[in-house]
Amino acid sequence: MFRSLATAASGMEAQQTKLDVTANNIANVSTNGFKKGRAEFSDLIYQQTRGAGASTGQGTSAPAPTEIGLGVKLTSTAREHSQGELHSTGNQLDLAIQGKGFFPVTMPNGTTQYTRNGALQMTAEGKLVTSEGYAIGGDITIPADAQSVTIAQDGTVTATVASSSTPTTLGQIQLATFANPGGLEAQGGNLFRETSASGTAVLGNPGDGGSGSISQGMLEVSNVNVVEEMVDLISGQRAYEVNSRVIKAADEMLGETAQLH
Repeated sequence: MFRSLATAASGMEAQQTKLDVTANNIANVSTNGFKKGRAEFSDLIYQQTRGAGASTGQGTSAPAPTEIGLGVKLTSTAREHSQGELHSTGNQLDLAIQGKGFFPVTMPNGTTQYTRNGALQMTAEGKLVTSEGYAIGGDITIPADAQSVTIAQDGTVTATVASSSTPTTLGQIQLATFANPGGLEAQGGNLFRETSASGTAVLGNPGDGGSGSISQGMLEVSNVNVVEEMVDLISGQRAYEVNSRVIKAADEMLGETAQLH
C-alpha cells in the first residue's frame, strides 16, 4: 500500500512537470525563434520477486518475471528544433533562417551565445545588435548616411549611401551549426549556450554545411502548435487526476486495514 502511494506520487510529480513545460510552450507562442520543449520520462527500477525462467518448484520454470514497477522519473526536457513558419515584416533589419543554423551573438563578457531570433536593431554607431543590445553577425556597422541595407541569402550585407549609387559591401553574416542542437543549453532571452553535448559550433556562410539561407524582411515565429499544446495540457491534467485518485484509494485501503487491528 505504501508502495502504491509513492508510485502515484511520482506520477503526479511527472505530470506536474509536463504541465510546466506545456505552460512555458504556450507562454512563448508569440516569441520569435522560440523552440518548444518536450518532457520525456522513463520508468523507475522494478522490484522483482521472481525472475523469468526461475524454477517454480514443480519441475517447471516461470515463463515471465514477477516484478512491480516503482513509478516514473523525468529524464529530460528535450527541445524540438524544427523549422518555424516565416512571417513577412517588411523591416530590412529583420532576418529569418531557413535551415538549422543559428546567429552567433557576442555577449558583454566576450563569450558567444546563439539565437534563432533575427529581429535586429541598429545602435547609434550603426552596429547590428539584438533587441538586448548584443552584437551579432560579425560586428557589422551600417554607415550613418545609408539609404538602404540589403542582406542577401548568403549573408552578404550591402548598403547604398547618399554619395554613391553603387552598393557598398559591409561584411557577411555567418551562421553556426551544431552536431547535436538538442544539447544546447537555453539561457533565456532567446539565447542558447554551447555545451559538450551539443558539440563545438561550426561557423560558416549561410548555405554552407546545411546551415540554411537568410531571408531579409522576415522573422521565424515560434514552432509551438497551440492545438497540440492544448491536447497535451488536457492529457496531463487527466493523468494527474488519475494518479491523485490512486493515492486516495490507497489511503482509504490503509484506513480500512488500520480499523481491522
